[in-house]
Amino acid sequence: MSMRLEEKKAVVEQVSGVLSESQAAVVAEYRGLTVAEITDLRRRAREAGVFLKIVKNTLARRAVKDSDFACLEEHFVGPLALAASEDPVAVAKVLDTFAKENEQLAIRAGVMNGALLSISDIQALARLPGREELLANLLGTMQAPIQKFVQTLNEVPAAFVLYPKKIFWKRLVICPSSSCLN
Repeated sequence: MSMRLEEKKAVVEQVSGVLSESQAAVVAEYRGLTVAEITDLRRRAREAGVFLKIVKNTLARRAVKDSDFACLEEHFVGPLALAASEDPVAVAKVLDTFAKENEQLAIRAGVMNGALLSISDIQALARLPGREELLANLLGTMQAPIQKFVQTLNEVPAAFVLYPKKIFWKRLVICPSSSCLN
């Protein structure tokens, strides 16, 4: 079942449009995966915000031509899935995790900001914390000094309230009779 010319143009436009907005792309060979496994991979990619498409190699070559992802052209051999995202870690994590669970999925190559990534580079990228986690860490680091300052400011009024109470209880323990409190 071949695609009509209009369908091919639409696929090339879609893939090149997604790649123009992406920071990273990874190519993986899916030979040997069942339909259910590919559907699971697509579901995981969608949940992570990763574009995943099985594209004919000639259409993929046209989509990456004259872009930062042009170095992938030589890797478009065999049945390949193309994954891309604005978050490079998300792409690497989705495919690396799935490849560990399913030996039939073989990561072939990747590109990040115009530089070709090896399989070991993609695996190292997958071990990094995700964008959301990095932003949360940054926010926590930025809030720490402010939080400490506010905590210090709250200590001064608390001391005014707690110190007289502390003296009262100390005197009560030392001299429990009411004659010492005068």
